[in-house]
Amino acid sequence: MTIKLTKKRHACVRLEKDGRTLVIDPGTFSEEDAAVGADVILVTHEHLDHFNEDRLRAGLEANPAAELWTLRSVADQVSAAFPGRVHTVGHGDTFSAAGFDVQVHGELHAVIHPDVPRITNVGYLVDGSVFHPGDALTLPDHTVDTLLLPVMAPWSKISEVIDYVREVKPRRTVDVHDGLLTDLARPIYDTMLGNLSGAEHNRLAPGDSTDA
Repeated sequence: MTIKLTKKRHACVRLEKDGRTLVIDPGTFSEEDAAVGADVILVTHEHLDHFNEDRLRAGLEANPAAELWTLRSVADQVSAAFPGRVHTVGHGDTFSAAGFDVQVHGELHAVIHPDVPRITNVGYLVDGSVFHPGDALTLPDHTVDTLLLPVMAPWSKISEVIDYVREVKPRRTVDVHDGLLTDLARPIYDTMLGNLSGAEHNRLAPGDSTDA
């Protein structure tokens, strides 16, 4: 079954299959209704650009059957309001939800600076095909078709991003974590990733879709 992938702003994406919808990381930089219509919501970590409680609540309230899978630091903030609908996961866990099969990979956020304490972070491999690493360059130890690639962050540089793609070896990448990347810089990133990463490079505008 083909998955339809829709890019939302910054780190958020929607995956649709067989009439069901999975949303990853509806954060503060994403659209206010980014999680509305979701059957499954996944959050990689607690930073505001990935986790916004109002956006999360909007999604869970719009669909009383929708459920959230996330790590403990996020689950503890919202589980009381949605009893039985919030599930805590960590590295190595697997689960199925609304027809999607999900594997959890990773444990820690990338190092921002040695003086900044590291927080927990998990990535999600959906249907053995699409991988969202959150804010880490996690190797999923699994063949990946579409890598949702965090292209620009305070914790990364372009050489690390390129080498990450080379290590994962996906068929293609789709840019995420690009909300801070200016229009002036985008062609530079596009050229370097396209020429050096070894994978097909794709950049979608918010609202654009592709088959995954």
